[in-house]
Amino acid sequence: MTSLDAAAGLAEPGRDCRLCPRLAEFRDGWRGREPGWHNAPVPSFGPNDARLLIVGLAPGLRGANATGRPFTGDWAGDLLYATLQDFGFATGTYAEHANDGLTLTDCRITNAVRCVPPENKPVPTEINTCRTFLGTTLSAMPDLKVVLALGRIAHDSTVRALGTIPARASFGHGKAQEVGGVTLVSSYHCSRYNTNTGVLTEAMFRAVFAEIRARLA
Repeated sequence: MTSLDAAAGLAEPGRDCRLCPRLAEFRDGWRGREPGWHNAPVPSFGPNDARLLIVGLAPGLRGANATGRPFTGDWAGDLLYATLQDFGFATGTYAEHANDGLTLTDCRITNAVRCVPPENKPVPTEINTCRTFLGTTLSAMPDLKVVLALGRIAHDSTVRALGTIPARASFGHGKAQEVGGVTLVSSYHCSRYNTNTGVLTEAMFRAVFAEIRARLA
């Protein structure tokens, strides 16, 4: 039995997962430099019985990798969690750390790749390997209706985890399509780069969530 076979069926990788040697080595280096950080695979956040799953790319080095919660501690989280609160998917106060008391409502958040990659760029073998966990995360959500993929990499990996190929379900900002028994909605990633360059505006991002809220209603 391979390590990947042993991981099949697990929704979350273990703290010392070494299925991706490059990511494990990078993580080990940051454990030595910043021992107070999470520096481990970042688990999904939110209830399993949620109807909405949000899939990001990977933990940010000084964001989720440091705090241990998806999209927490960086600009992308500032925009995402504020939007979730405005549309009724989150309650409490977002304070950029995992113990801020923020609660997700009918929403769960995960990443296509659970460990921080160098330069925020996972390679294809790492994306493919970590899809084992994305697939089991999807399967563990019995009431799942809508999946929001943030960015093309998250979109393509989600499409494959849902049992088809990207050529049959292409990426497009704001695009909604039926894939694998759920509605897949795609958006440009809410990164600082995309918002600073105008690729994604706050109005565009809010429009995506308005579409999701309407579908769930």
